[in-house]
Amino acid sequence: MGLNLDEKKSVVNEVKAKMATAQTVVLAEYSGMPVAHMTRLRAQARASGVYLRVLKNTLVRRAVEGSAFANLAEQMKGPLIYSVSEDAVAAAKVLNDFAKTNDKLILKAGNYAGKLLDKAAVQELASIPSRDELIAQLLGVMQAPVTGFACVLSALAKQREEAAA
Repeated sequence: MGLNLDEKKSVVNEVKAKMATAQTVVLAEYSGMPVAHMTRLRAQARASGVYLRVLKNTLVRRAVEGSAFANLAEQMKGPLIYSVSEDAVAAAKVLNDFAKTNDKLILKAGNYAGKLLDKAAVQELASIPSRDELIAQLLGVMQAPVTGFACVLSALAKQREEAAA
């Protein structure tokens, strides 16, 4: 059963709101994918903070008009699932990781910071560590000198205790 006009307007407004705060949008074809796999994909997306929906292409085209994602409109053909995230790599990472284990999900295109991405560029974007991983790496680098200094002081204290004994 189709959507009435009010329902269509609410879907367009919902998508506009998600796109307003998004950094990345990724499109993928899902034709022939079993419901169980789609449910697992949705669960992974939710866990990563990614907005993932199957939407009518015409409604999404209306939602992206005049936004940084407007150049995706020409890619919106066929049965697509839309992945939208505020994190720069989360949307690409969720779909790319799932596509590795499921041949029915085919990455089609994406958009990051207003730039149109093809399948290879989406896969490249997905290979970048997430924001949390980058912060953890940075903290590790920042703590290394302090940790090293503490180890040297500890070893020096042990050496002096042994020399005094």
